Amino acid sequence: MIFGGVKIVPQAEAWTIERFGRYVRTLNPSLNIITPFVDKVGQKLSLREVVLDIPPQDVITLDNATVTADGVVFYQVIDAPRAAYEVLNLDRAMSNLAMTNLRSVIGSMALDDVLSKRDDINTRLLRVVDTATDPWGLKVTRIEIKDLTPPTDLVRAMNQQMMAERQKRAETLQAEGDKQAAILRAEGEKASAILEAEGRREAAFRDAEAREREAQAEAHATSQVSKAIASDGAQAINYFIAQKYVEGFEKLAQSDNQKTLFLPMEISGLLSTLGGIGVLARDAFGPDPGDGGRRQGGGQAAGTPSPRPPPPPAADDGTSGSVPTL
Repeated sequence: MIFGGVKIVPQAEAWTIERFGRYVRTLNPSLNIITPFVDKVGQKLSLREVVLDIPPQDVITLDNATVTADGVVFYQVIDAPRAAYEVLNLDRAMSNLAMTNLRSVIGSMALDDVLSKRDDINTRLLRVVDTATDPWGLKVTRIEIKDLTPPTDLVRAMNQQMMAERQKRAETLQAEGDKQAAILRAEGEKASAILEAEGRREAAFRDAEAREREAQAEAHATSQVSKAIASDGAQAINYFIAQKYVEGFEKLAQSDNQKTLFLPMEISGLLSTLGGIGVLARDAFGPDPGDGGRRQGGGQAAGTPSPRPPPPPAADDGTSGSVPTL
């Protein structure tokens, strides 16, 4: 009688007590005393959270695609009497309820949404199942979808679609890159053409300015030559002609690869020209003091012009001679 009236309930459990087959109270974890032979333990329930697997099942989506889905349910008993007497075979009832609601939720969604919005599926399942199990004294804490498996042919089609989409994206990016490159090249060519045109314009301005200055220098030189001719007459003209003659003869032998040198028919003409330059210089700068006595005391009659000095003799080889000292 003593052992029949003393009951020790473990932690996280709840025992229901029945008197003559009717529920009277619940024993909590501790030492409890009951009436022997009158009261007896009805149901022993665990208050811990229970993990229940949802078996795999084929589900048809809104766009008529078939997927295989399974999941897991986490629930806890919060009211032991209702969990013990409101439903028979609690685990089976919970499993069937989760399966039917899983089929309903997935069937109202398209395949793409089913595969990409698992959190929405979990939230909707949790709300529906928790509301349905409230009369049973249960609290559904979580419902998770473990796996969603489309058929093999559908997976192959999805892979092809994904590859086509990625190829399209790559071609779009390539075309966009080519477009940007063409725009940048066109802008570069435009800037280069503008700079080249500005350079040509600046060069034209500089060339015009140079020609203008050259023309001014040429005009100044011409003016000076005109003044010299006007003041000195034929002597100045002979001087400039002799100078150009000497410069032209000098250019005949300037080439490093020159093998044949063409000389005038009379080489003495060049030396005569140099002698003429000396006479012009003496006439321009005055007579030599050493020649004054000869010109004044000579046997020439007054008013008779002095004879023109002969050109210096040419050298034996016809290529060199003495040049009068100015």
